[in-house]
Amino acid sequence: MRLYDSLSKHYHDLVARDGKAIGVYSCGPTVYDRIHVGNARPFVAAMTLKRHLEAAGTPVRVVVNVTDINDKIYLAARAAGTSSTQLARAMTAAYVTDTSCLGLGRPDVEPLVSETLPEIVILIERLIARGLAYHASGDVYFRVAAFPGYGGLSGQRPDELVDEARRIEPGAGKESPLDFALWKGRKPEEDAWWPSPWGDGRPGWHVECSAMASKHLGEHVDVHGGGLDLIFPHHENERAQSEGACGCEFVGIWMHNGMLRFGGDKMSKSLGNVEKLADAIDSHGSHTLLMLFAQAHYRSSVEYSPTTLAQAAAACDRVRDALRSLSRAAGSGADDAALDVAGAAAGAAFDAAMDDDMSTPHAIGALFVLVSAANRALAAGGLSRSGASVVRELLVARLDVLGLAGLAAVEVSAPASVVALLDARQAARAGRDWAAADAARDAIAAAGFVVRDTPDGPELVSA
Repeated sequence: MRLYDSLSKHYHDLVARDGKAIGVYSCGPTVYDRIHVGNARPFVAAMTLKRHLEAAGTPVRVVVNVTDINDKIYLAARAAGTSSTQLARAMTAAYVTDTSCLGLGRPDVEPLVSETLPEIVILIERLIARGLAYHASGDVYFRVAAFPGYGGLSGQRPDELVDEARRIEPGAGKESPLDFALWKGRKPEEDAWWPSPWGDGRPGWHVECSAMASKHLGEHVDVHGGGLDLIFPHHENERAQSEGACGCEFVGIWMHNGMLRFGGDKMSKSLGNVEKLADAIDSHGSHTLLMLFAQAHYRSSVEYSPTTLAQAAAACDRVRDALRSLSRAAGSGADDAALDVAGAAAGAAFDAAMDDDMSTPHAIGALFVLVSAANRALAAGGLSRSGASVVRELLVARLDVLGLAGLAAVEVSAPASVVALLDARQAARAGRDWAAADAARDAIAAAGFVVRDTPDGPELVSA
């Protein structure tokens, strides 16, 4: 498999530096609010990579962090009249619930900043010892001028970044506007802080990810994911401090996903043009969202609009209808040699597309070619039961890589007690009582059923 590297601007073969498992680190959310649909895209990209590698038999270890110490959390907690710790804990649980509803599974490790303070302090001490950081009035800053490669990831010279750096992170004690905080001294308005050799305070955003990545994957990460909007300053600063601390290459491949666009602009909480992931799943279903993402290359932007959502829903319906038709094949038809060939070609094309910089649009296209061939064979007089089963199994196996295997689920008649639980779940979600909705969903699962959210409302399928 090869992936495009944002640093070198070239494609590179994906290999495990340690000769064992591919190590993937992807930046997760800052938990000051429920995540929106755009926040889900890097999670989907990382989990799709994981599922593809695992389907191919390649060992992989995916780490997606949760930033639970951050300026935005302090501000949001004060506005909500709660503590930053309580808000971060509640929004972390909501993030796990919301992303689990996508049906992609969980990363192998989901570290919290609050559980990584010792490693962060050690990393900062190492940078100070190497002359790459300095202490100033309770804060600690990274000395950008001491790292010659700074600006390489964003493709800009340090002098071109001065104004942007001054806007993003002002600081009276800095030697240079480009220097960024590794440790921030305690402020009166902040309700949580931690001890350090430089006084009470908290870590800076960038050093948090460097410490979590090295703690769980070592000093070298094979793939580092995240949105394009993180290249500067977050990933530029991560790279500088991590390579400065270890004296070695930090990341083999920088894998950046494009933005989700809402009405022509990037979906962003700061712009106010967001739709929460939980609301989007309620309205459109997880399969429609995953199909929307898969129909665009991960490095491209995605337009989130009624038109594109309707197109994604129609694509899901087409696949779902074909899978149901294959399930109902009576078995009266003859074996179709041409369909066997089409199936083998579609499977190979899907795998090749995924191996080529995770080109999900081409992968989906290969499956639709097979869907068309299967529909033609069924219309021409049916298939043998074994032939239909082979095609269906191939489709389901490849769809599973994209989290879309649930399109093969068959609707069932559920007992009144389960239907009542479904009604209770819908009422809870409408009232935004997420705990009650999750409890109803778990009770439905315990009864042997799964809820599939669709644009036409929820459906019950057998587990």
